[in-house]
Amino acid sequence: MTRIDAKFAELNASGRKAFVAYVMAGDPDYDTSLEIVKGLPGAGVDIIELGIPFTDPMADGPTIQLAGQRALEGGQTLQKTLDMAAAFRETDDTTPIVMMGYYNPIYNRGVDRFLADARAAGVDGLIVVDLPPEEDDELCIPAQEAGLNFIRLATPTTDDARLPKVLQNTSGFVYYVSITGITGAAEAQAAEVAPEVARIKAATDLPVIVGFGINTPDKSRAIASIADGAVVGSAIVARIGEGRPVSEVLDFVRSLADGAHSA
Repeated sequence: MTRIDAKFAELNASGRKAFVAYVMAGDPDYDTSLEIVKGLPGAGVDIIELGIPFTDPMADGPTIQLAGQRALEGGQTLQKTLDMAAAFRETDDTTPIVMMGYYNPIYNRGVDRFLADARAAGVDGLIVVDLPPEEDDELCIPAQEAGLNFIRLATPTTDDARLPKVLQNTSGFVYYVSITGITGAAEAQAAEVAPEVARIKAATDLPVIVGFGINTPDKSRAIASIADGAVVGSAIVARIGEGRPVSEVLDFVRSLADGAHSA
């Protein structure tokens, strides 16, 4: 059982929905980013998604693209992102960490080396947005063999013919992208998302978490009420990009987490 599996078992036992927060590693700089990451569990975050900065983040909107640029300009690397996970683990051995990004940095490092290093750093799962199920032998299956969950994205365009392929080797949870397009591009609507979540849940026993287009506590509550939890990224990253104090960023995260947990 991974930390992700254990977290969902704990949430189910208490009848609570999950709140997942995404931040870009190294944004605006390593020390500030680590301070934010370390503060997330205390702000109510159940699972942390730690973004790997990349030069060509095709699925991300301007907010997260700019966060990646800031991180890269500040010297953030894949190694420093692994270091950040390891530093977090020095004081927290229970909150799951999912590294989210693109395949190129992992491929450049070497899959076997990356998986060994990720496991040693205390990473629990991976979301790699540009590796389709047809490429499962590249990273998905080796990751699961190494004890890491490989979390797949389902989208509004994932029809009934495609869904079994998407779910085939997925573990941990399914990440449902509530809108078509890039991150931060539109707002999620619970009434539109609910039938899609039900359709996915009919095909898998895994929790279904909904992300993209969630930017307020009310939206977090509404989405969590029709899924197993909610993910917020761009709205948090935007506040980091505005240079808000860490305490203010974490207060905002807490409000979003309270929304999801009250669903």
